Amino acid sequence: MTIVPITSPDLKAAEVSFFSALCSDDFRYLGVPEGALRSSWAHCSEIVKRAETNGFRNILCPSSYQVGQDTLSFVAGCAPITEKINLLAAVRCGEMQPIMLARTVATLDHMLEGRLTINIISSDFPGQVEESAYRYQRSREVVEILRQAWTRDEINYQGEIYHFEGVTTDPARPYQQNGGPLLYFGGYSPAAIDLCAQHCDVYLMWPESKEELAGRMKTVHEQAKIYNRTLDYGLRVHMIVRDTEAEAREYAAELVSKLDDETGKAIRDRALDSTSLGVARQARNRELADMEGFIEPHLWTGVGRARSGCGAALVGSADQILSELEAYQKMGIRAFIFSGYPHLDECDYIGKLVMPHLQTCSLPHEYGRVPAKTPATPLGAGARN
Repeated sequence: MTIVPITSPDLKAAEVSFFSALCSDDFRYLGVPEGALRSSWAHCSEIVKRAETNGFRNILCPSSYQVGQDTLSFVAGCAPITEKINLLAAVRCGEMQPIMLARTVATLDHMLEGRLTINIISSDFPGQVEESAYRYQRSREVVEILRQAWTRDEINYQGEIYHFEGVTTDPARPYQQNGGPLLYFGGYSPAAIDLCAQHCDVYLMWPESKEELAGRMKTVHEQAKIYNRTLDYGLRVHMIVRDTEAEAREYAAELVSKLDDETGKAIRDRALDSTSLGVARQARNRELADMEGFIEPHLWTGVGRARSGCGAALVGSADQILSELEAYQKMGIRAFIFSGYPHLDECDYIGKLVMPHLQTCSLPHEYGRVPAKTPATPLGAGARN
């Protein structure tokens, strides 16, 4: 495994984010619905407020057609009840006409006074199944149109899917005038990696072994060099942290103690991305895990038995978790999105045991976008254009 050190003194901090369970993904026991934990404005907005209180710098607001809250409406509602935390809104490309999406995002960015970030998603829509190449082409065109809307006076675009000529961007200018909200993106196919390398800012990964993550980062970095760009890298992972490793492992076992395989499969299969390459790799993690579900000493795959997406958790004492995070940062990972079950409880555990020991930042605000110094800037250098 190649470890790529972060050499710039400005980049010792990481953006540490949390997750609001908009898609009814909150349990005390995985697979056992509990009324108070179901997706609702009251519950999910409380997660956002608690994350801000505990010092998280951003929070992922996911998207689902099957269950839960509407993401962009939810983010709008969070504007007046938060002050510091960024909102990472998941946007499914093609769901909304691109110019209308640009205007909606710009409005949200003004409501949040620049605290908006965007998670770009390529997926099928209910009742539709598209080829992967088409979905990523659609996402590419949406992102390119958004960039025009946020940086130019007019949108002039001729793509395979969308065609616009002379459309004014006056209502679509965001609060952030340095190119608009930061774009986070995750995907495993060559088309996904190329889209991220050319147009996005943060490449998000789901948990795998450090060797697998390092290889993926190298692949993305090499692709970004083609466009004379470097990216930041992020890890979306669950967490169970307690005062001792024994307590953390005991809670992990309790969390899945009422989950049967049939219920877990039904939960996984309801997601529109359940057949994606990324989800397949999370399933492979479970196949490679030991009898207790660990693929590394502190990376536990049990969560993935009842989730289609991110399917592993860091499990251990505070010192062990902090050592893991330090190792990830030395690899060049500079953004983390944590979650846990139930989310309010685990937010408090992380806030008490982990957050006080981390140097945190908000990527779009403290560092902004700057051109890459050279195409070979080391991973984690944070230069973007």
